[in-house]
Amino acid sequence: MKPHVADRVPGLLIVLVLAAAAVPLGRLVPVVGGPVFGLVLGVLVGAAVPVLRGEWSRPGYEFASRFLLQVSIVVLGTGLSLQQVVEVGAGSLPVMLGTLAIALGGAWVFGRLLGVRGDTQILIGVGTAICGASAIAATTAAIEAKRSSVAYALATIFTFNVVAVLAFPPLGHLLGLGPEAFGLWAGTAVNDTSSVVAAGYAYSQQAGDHALVVKLTRSLMLVPIVLALVVLKSRRDARAAALADVPHTDASDSGAAGPGVRRKLPWRRMVPLFLVGFLVAAGLRTAGLVPDERQADLALVGTFLITSALVAIGLSLRVGELRKAGFRPLLLGAILWVGVALGSLGLQWLTGTL
Repeated sequence: MKPHVADRVPGLLIVLVLAAAAVPLGRLVPVVGGPVFGLVLGVLVGAAVPVLRGEWSRPGYEFASRFLLQVSIVVLGTGLSLQQVVEVGAGSLPVMLGTLAIALGGAWVFGRLLGVRGDTQILIGVGTAICGASAIAATTAAIEAKRSSVAYALATIFTFNVVAVLAFPPLGHLLGLGPEAFGLWAGTAVNDTSSVVAAGYAYSQQAGDHALVVKLTRSLMLVPIVLALVVLKSRRDARAAALADVPHTDASDSGAAGPGVRRKLPWRRMVPLFLVGFLVAAGLRTAGLVPDERQADLALVGTFLITSALVAIGLSLRVGELRKAGFRPLLLGAILWVGVALGSLGLQWLTGTL
């Protein structure tokens, strides 16, 4: 039975209070970021005060971890100007597409070899390939990933964000990279936006400006990736329903289908509304309908919403769920991160942009 609005209030209030504490911490330590602080606070508070994990709080946590997560992606779309995507130029596109292929292909190959499968494998691959926490948030909303997988993926991405911010600037100077070459390297091989900014501007003003534009362009890759994942999940769910001989109906279907009959994929699952909202928000930004002076406020709102969703996931998470996979997700993240970092430099050399 669908919970009433009033049922969501207690859990939602707890989430918002913890998010209000996590976001300032994230601004104080940007290399960590509000979302990671939110997840950690949620896990720690939930473990320290078990009563907060009662049935009375579950509707609020579920609302935050799903609806607020989807809204956050729409809000973050206001920071992406499609004009900037065009201005990055064809010279950057091969590097971005190449590193995307390395991350996703590597996640599939090495995930199988290491026994890191399912949601964790997907989230680490997409988070490394595109834009860290934002990509993990969008993918989680699309495939309804398990809480433990989200925690693993965020912890992995965070670890290598820190390494990248500390290591990339001295390595860039050692390699003699120019500002644009370093900006392209940071923009394609560092995950979260805050870490890209930290690494880029630590190198130079010009490198930071270029890295940020590359990073925003890279974020647009979320659209085809999320759409592909939604289609794959819908097909898998339909096959499972057919094998279980469970009637599968939808508003888009003309009638009930029996087992083994190919079913239509509901368009709402193929094109999630939050993804449509993301593109609309980016379109409004491109058309100049989202003023530049509002960007900082909108970015803060988007961060607060993502942080709230991750607080809710943390509050619902059992620490025992994190012990099952051991160090293997971290090892997968390390392999992908090194592969993308080296691949970005190699592709720049091949395309003559290095």
